Amino acid sequence: MFQYITQQDQLYDLYAVMASTDTYALDTEFIKVNTLRPCLGLLQINVEGQVFLLDGKTLDLTDLWLLIFNARLNILHACGEDLDLIHYYANQKPLSNVFDTQVGLAFLGHGLQLSYQQALSQELDIQIDKGETRSDWLARPLRPEQLQYAANDVIHLPALAKTIQEQLQQKQLWEYVLQDCQTCAHEIASDTPLTELYLDVANFRYNRKQLAQLQQLCIWREQIARATDQPKSFILKNSTMVDLLDKQPMNAYQMQRIKDLRPNVLREHGKTILDLMHYLPEHSQWPGRLPRPLRFKNNELLDQVNHYVTSVSQSIQVPAEVLLRKKWLSAMINLIALKEDESKLPAYLLGWRYDLLTRPILSLLSQQQQALAAEMSPVD
Repeated sequence: MFQYITQQDQLYDLYAVMASTDTYALDTEFIKVNTLRPCLGLLQINVEGQVFLLDGKTLDLTDLWLLIFNARLNILHACGEDLDLIHYYANQKPLSNVFDTQVGLAFLGHGLQLSYQQALSQELDIQIDKGETRSDWLARPLRPEQLQYAANDVIHLPALAKTIQEQLQQKQLWEYVLQDCQTCAHEIASDTPLTELYLDVANFRYNRKQLAQLQQLCIWREQIARATDQPKSFILKNSTMVDLLDKQPMNAYQMQRIKDLRPNVLREHGKTILDLMHYLPEHSQWPGRLPRPLRFKNNELLDQVNHYVTSVSQSIQVPAEVLLRKKWLSAMINLIALKEDESKLPAYLLGWRYDLLTRPILSLLSQQQQALAAEMSPVD
């Protein structure tokens, strides 16, 4: 039911088959434990019903990446980690010609994270074994059970995509789904600017000096992780940086009491970490205080927003949880409270949702702009 390709010259047969169509079903198996970047074990591809398993350790897939990026459509399920890997190995991004069947299923009311195994069971009444989920995909030789497991991930994927697409087209939601998939791909491909990495760890309680320290630590951690291909947590965990900000160590002895600070990191980088915390840029370059998280005390306003989302959900037959995520609503509240530009909103809110949802909700929120701004003002 599949062909396992380990030799470079075997790829020509695959490329010949790929030339006859413009739609591919893809999946990957990889390991990302002790490295910053994923290590490709297998790439699985279904082309016109023929399944190929490509050995990521032995093959040069340069030409394959070109074909995938030039395809009309690539079908995946829960594409996030797969796209991250493809972007890295192809040295190109974003791969935006994607249909994620998990996204399509969410529009059809199956929840935001339906697994591939559950999707096949519910939509096609097909049962597959997922017993090799935690396999070592870099070990060689791969066992027959591993190869069959990997093949199963794409054997039925085109049929699953077809039945989902038909249901979406009946509800006139297909274009919405494709747009969300494209937005997701661009989001995955977007690198956070170094100077903004600290925002993933920062707390509104931190003063500007602590934020400047955190900013420098995050930039340094990212640079070391990239240079050494280590997970960032191997250098400094987020909890370790938080403890550094709280305890403000002044010397190597005090550094020994910092939470989860690895002995090798303390030995090799302890002085650098202290310098990063104590030699800061000019005060004018420190980040500004962060707004307090909104607790949304105005229940009447929240009820109005929820009522509107429910009405749109019923009108276009899209689940409310798909229409509006909590973090997207928070982004709209921040925009109104802080009088920011709409371009700062998540891209999901600026596409097909904009006229249906975003603009009306922003109008509702703007009626309470002063109250929202007061509640989110940074603490002294």
